[in-house]
Amino acid sequence: MLIGIALLMTFLGSLGAFFLKKSTGGSLGLRALLCNRFLYLGGVFYVAGALLNIALLHRMEYSVIYPMTAITYIWTLVLSALFLQEKITLRKLLGVAFIVFGVFLLTRG
Repeated sequence: MLIGIALLMTFLGSLGAFFLKKSTGGSLGLRALLCNRFLYLGGVFYVAGALLNIALLHRMEYSVIYPMTAITYIWTLVLSALFLQEKITLRKLLGVAFIVFGVFLLTRG
């Protein structure tokens, strides 16, 4: 159950970053940015992820949950490929594999 919540937390964090990236797609003026719905959507996802992180820190060891936030990079790789047409390279895949392996090691101890 807690692992599922941790996965959700990392996904929300990645969505937050994705929508903040989307908010920079148009004009970069302050007024245009403040009127951009993606800015606020990104903020909502970040806050939701942070609240889940706080709840998880209450129930899990800091030395386990904090490294698990690295799973955000996996979601980011998938979202950027699907919605921003960024290329998935071998180097990126190897990096993700190391992240998954590291999280696996941390959660099995």
